[in-house]
Parts: sequence; structure tokens; C-alpha cells
Amino acid sequence: MQDSKRLFFLDWLRIAAILGVLFFHSAMPFAAESDWHIKNSETSELFLEFNFFLSKFRMPLLFFISGAVAHLILQRKTSSEFIILRVKRLLIPVAFGMLLIVPVQVYMERINQGFTGNFADFYPTVFTSGGYPKGNLSWHHLWFIVYLFVYDLLMAPIFKLIANKGNNWPLINFLSRGKKIYFLILPSVVLFTAMVGYFPQTHNLVNDWWWFIYWLLFFVAGFLCLRFPGLLSSLEANRRLSLTIGVLMLFFINYLRWNDLEPVPLSGGILSRILDYGYTSLYAITAWTWVFAIIGYGKRYLNKSHRSLSYLNTAAYPFYILHQTVIVVIAFYVVKTNDTIMAKYVFVVIATFLTTMFIYHLFIRPFAITRFLFGGKTVDKGRSDTRAANSNSQTHKIAVTDPQIEFK
Repeated sequence: MQDSKRLFFLDWLRIAAILGVLFFHSAMPFAAESDWHIKNSETSELFLEFNFFLSKFRMPLLFFISGAVAHLILQRKTSSEFIILRVKRLLIPVAFGMLLIVPVQVYMERINQGFTGNFADFYPTVFTSGGYPKGNLSWHHLWFIVYLFVYDLLMAPIFKLIANKGNNWPLINFLSRGKKIYFLILPSVVLFTAMVGYFPQTHNLVNDWWWFIYWLLFFVAGFLCLRFPGLLSSLEANRRLSLTIGVLMLFFINYLRWNDLEPVPLSGGILSRILDYGYTSLYAITAWTWVFAIIGYGKRYLNKSHRSLSYLNTAAYPFYILHQTVIVVIAFYVVKTNDTIMAKYVFVVIATFLTTMFIYHLFIRPFAITRFLFGGKTVDKGRSDTRAANSNSQTHKIAVTDPQIEFK
């Protein structure tokens, strides 16, 4: 079995991915051709391209890491214990977020659209107006946690069965050799190419079944790469090739986009369909190769601890839950100023980061009830863990965590 106590690189990558979400959502008010809760009167094509780049791999990477951590937890938990744990760490924060955190975002958006009452006037409509966007009940950015919870419910018995089997799997042994790891992406690329044009992304779970499958494949791949160390070693060995393919795919996609050479979707002719399917497949290939490259380089260079890691781990999940609400509130006022787009963006990023971290440090971390509501442990071991890491770092007591749980 892979030694979970030495997989620090997954922690660093998860923290980086969540910071990437901060940069992504902070750019949304200023990105051209994007509909968001708060929009600046002037928008930027460059911010649109920045978010286009991040969107290729930010969520696939988080789902991949979450699948990897599911393996680490199931090493120590039964399937039923795992599910109970996920109810506490995932379902409760989603319910809390939908009741008290996301409504603030919707309220600011409704104010921007002309609503004149205060928050007390608005709040009852969360329960009486129906689902967003027509109504005011929504999970907004917490969709990731909802999907992850469903994945955990569905896959826990299968993952536990795979975890209890031996290591001699002919297909896994085949995929672990040379460049054959790239065969792992074929089902996703084929399905993505065939289905994405027919099923738009909704994040509402019920009517999002193709994207539900797409994210699930990254989740499963993350589990498999931790369950079978040969796959993870292959990602590390092929990291340069993965990055090369990912960069070339991105350049090619953007060359076609920027020169209006994109194939017309489903325009009729056989050649047109072939070109369209070929172009569409580039998006899935780009996502997988960037995830493979990030995991490979992370394993190579980030598999080391630091005294700040325990604190950042426990802060990451509350940060994710809070960050978009903080962005919306700050952006609501920032877009009314006369400053440049770049100045506004930088201010939103810095102000959101500092505000969210202050909220975590002052109001979430010190109290058992708030830690529980935000998916943390009710017993705060952060300070003791940090002292232990500082005094005896060679023992590597900090274990890898996922976006929802500090697991030691």
C-alpha cells in the first residue's frame, strides 16, 4: 500500500487548486461573455481567456485529488464508516451553506437587479420562491461538494472491494508500463466527444447527468492512481510528456478559437462532424493531460512537509465554502468604482483572501460548533499538530487531507 503519511504533495496541490478557484471566481465580474452574479460595466477579453485556461483543469484536479483521498480514508474505514464520515464532512456543510452562506450571494445579486428590501425581507424568499435562478434557493459553488458526496455514496462499496483485492491486476500492470497510462483517459475522451454537445453543464445534479459522469471519471482515476502505486509512478515518470501535450493542445484550441476556425457543431456533413468531434476531443485531452502533469510534477517536487501545512489543510475547506460569498459582497461595491479593471481585480483577490482567512481564524477555527458546521473536526488539533511538526518534523505526522476532512 502507498504510505499515506508521505503524500504531502496532494495537500499542496489541493491548496493550490482552491487558490486557483479564488483567482477564477474573482475574475468572473470582469470576464467578457460570461454571465455571473455581479458584473462590472466594463469587461475584459483577457480575463475571459484567463478563466478559460483555468477551467480546463481546476475542477478535474479537485475531483482527482478527492478520489485519491477516498482511497486513503478507506484504508482505515469500513464502507459504512466512510459514508457516515462523509455525511458529517460534506452533507452538513452543504446544508449549512445553503441556509446561511449562499443566500448572501443571491441577496446581493437580487439587490443588483433592483430588489429594495433588506436581508431580513429577502431571507424568507429562500424557502418560498423555488430554485435558482428563478427562485432564491441554491447551492451555487457548493455543487462540487454535493457531487462529491454522491460519488462517495455510489463508489464506496466498489472502492472498498477494489482496496481489499490483491495488487496483481493485469490491466493495471499494463497501464503502469511506459506511456500506456494515457489509455486511462480514452473512455472519458470518447464519451466527452460524443455527449458534451448534447448536454449542457447545469451543476444541478438532476439534469447534469453527462457532466456528472465526466467528473466521476476523474474521481475514479484519482482513486485508482492511489490504490495502485505503479499508476502514480507512471504519472511522475511521464510528467514532462503530459505537460507538453497539454500545452500543445491548449495552443491549438486557442489558435482555432482566436482565428474563428472552430468547426461548426453538428452542421450536417460527414467531414464536418469528424472535424467537430476531433476538435471537441481536444478539450478532454487537455483536461486529462494537465491533471496528469500537475500530479506528476507535484509528486516529484512537492512531496515534503512544512510547519504551515496543518493550518492550511484545516483552513482550505472552510475557505472554499466561504470564498465566493465574500467575492460577491466585495465585488458588489468594487464594480461601482471608477478604477481600472486590473486594479479592481487585484483588490477583490486580496480583500477576499484576507477577509476569508480572518473569518476562518477568528470565528471558525476556535469554536467546535463552527468547525463542525464547516466540515472540520470538533476537537481542534491544529495547534498541537503544528507544535509536533515543528519539534519533530522527521516523524512526518501530518497526513494528507481532502477538501472536506482533516484526516489523521
